[in-house]
Amino acid sequence: MRTAYRTIRPLLFSLPAETAHGAVHRGLNAIQHTAIEDRLRDRLVVDDDRLAVEAFGQSFSNPVGVAAGFDKNAELPAILGALGFGHVEVGGVTARAQPGNPRPRMFRLVEDRAIVNRMGLNNEGAEAVGERLRTSPDPGIPVGVNVALSEATDADDAPEDYRYTYERVADVAEQGSAACRTSSGTVADYLAVNVSCPNSEGMRELQNRDALEAILGELVDAGASPLLVKLSPDLPGPAIEDALAVVDDFDLDGVIATNTTTDRPSGLKSPNRAETGGLSGKPIEARATEMVRFVAERTDVPVVGVGGVSDAAGAYAKIRAGASLVQLYTGLVYEGPTLARDINEGLLELLEEDGFESVEDAVGADL
Repeated sequence: MRTAYRTIRPLLFSLPAETAHGAVHRGLNAIQHTAIEDRLRDRLVVDDDRLAVEAFGQSFSNPVGVAAGFDKNAELPAILGALGFGHVEVGGVTARAQPGNPRPRMFRLVEDRAIVNRMGLNNEGAEAVGERLRTSPDPGIPVGVNVALSEATDADDAPEDYRYTYERVADVAEQGSAACRTSSGTVADYLAVNVSCPNSEGMRELQNRDALEAILGELVDAGASPLLVKLSPDLPGPAIEDALAVVDDFDLDGVIATNTTTDRPSGLKSPNRAETGGLSGKPIEARATEMVRFVAERTDVPVVGVGGVSDAAGAYAKIRAGASLVQLYTGLVYEGPTLARDINEGLLELLEEDGFESVEDAVGADL
């Protein structure tokens, strides 16, 4: 399958990035819940107890997940699980449907193995996403829901906006039958609070301590759990420390580090580096790993490492830096559908080389 993807990748890359993403999305949706999905699961799922991770009250069969943004409307959790991923984070989801920014809004930096996007949180809205999760068959893997601020909502009204989104998901969870729920018995196995999207108005100011306390306090009051917060790599150290103090104050369950960056590292080759938006992929890998380390050194809650993961070595570096789980999106674009399997098989080799009995034993080994 790796060879087949490399054969068709030039065709996909001849299309605009968002068009290609849509084509892949439709293809995956077409084979979901079919015999093809079963065959993919047999070939791509690495079943080994050494990969298992327990984090924020959830059980993950392996540490490799799909980051928010790939499956915005919760249409693909089952097929992504069949590709070997141990969890999927859907969204970002806003209170109501919104179209996002004008196209074009996604750009490949092929020479840099990166993507710039300014999608603007296009999604179908909380009720539609929650209803889809409730009525879809159990995907067999944990599914997190990433919630974000609605474009039309002022920062002062952000706490109520986030609560509205959460409660629409929670309401459909209460209505659903157990057979239609996720692996933990609810619509969402965890809630990720996105206050760090660089492509939506007003999001940056939500990461200051007062705003973050208001949002998280509202969600805690609403009963949201497990509750994680997703931080930006563009925050200075003191601001990250303030955010982590809020995590401790509200006894949150985890931190996701990190989102995309508006910075442009020196050495980028692609002309698309000039496009505005959030940069993801290989150029931010080292920076994201350092932020994982920075966060893990300052909190006791599980850390989810995101940014530039495209192989086992990169995933392992984040795990050793303190990540209990890792997520990826851009790597899937460049490496194709065997990536989760390849990373998990590579992790087993790396664990054996270093004498660790499990992924959990390796978490934070470099701290």
